[in-house]
Amino acid sequence: MRHSLPLAAALLLAAGLSGSATAGRDHDEIRRLRSAGKILSLETIIAQHRREDPSGQLLDAELELEKGRYLYELKFLGDDGVVRKFEYDASTGELWHVERKEEKE
Repeated sequence: MRHSLPLAAALLLAAGLSGSATAGRDHDEIRRLRSAGKILSLETIIAQHRREDPSGQLLDAELELEKGRYLYELKFLGDDGVVRKFEYDASTGELWHVERKEEKE
């Protein structure tokens, strides 16, 4: 089973912004996980990715719960026009999987 937390929630966490009482349950969950040291910040994962691969444009980022593990899924548009999806373990920052999507002609 796979659950996604919205990019906006992850970005709020990465930026270190505090949410208001109206912030969604997802925001609270991300803050709780980050505060408890169970996940790294999105900012940390993106910085780590950029050290390895400085090119490309970030298209999307999600925090997902998959088989009991939190993963950050980052989608980048490479300078070569190929969209790649990178999955990082949210607790360790380890790269788990890379998927490549060629543009259909």
